[in-house]
Amino acid sequence: QVQLEESGGGLVQPGGSLRLSCAVSGSRSYAFAMGWYRQAPGKERELVASITGATINYSDAAKGRFTISRATARNSVDLQMNSLRPEDTAVYYCYANLGGANFWGKGTLVTVSS
Repeated sequence: QVQLEESGGGLVQPGGSLRLSCAVSGSRSYAFAMGWYRQAPGKERELVASITGATINYSDAAKGRFTISRATARNSVDLQMNSLRPEDTAVYYCYANLGGANFWGKGTLVTVSS
């Protein structure tokens, strides 16, 4: 059974940093794409950043502040988030595309507040 486990969420003050990590277990396939979405209260889930093959994509909100990275040949992905703002508060979900199907983690809460 494929599982994605996220870690690294928590409470941080505005301007602070957090690093989210996600690892896939239960699959021998290499994930063609991995990335992060987020969902704030009352809003739809939105893409934050993704790595598809050699292509990296960021949302406008993430550009210049967040960095996505992936260890070579591993089904894991990190998201370094700097200069966090209250509007970054959301549940962050990791996803992985394995064999054409998307798998999701349960999410990790990031709260940016003073």
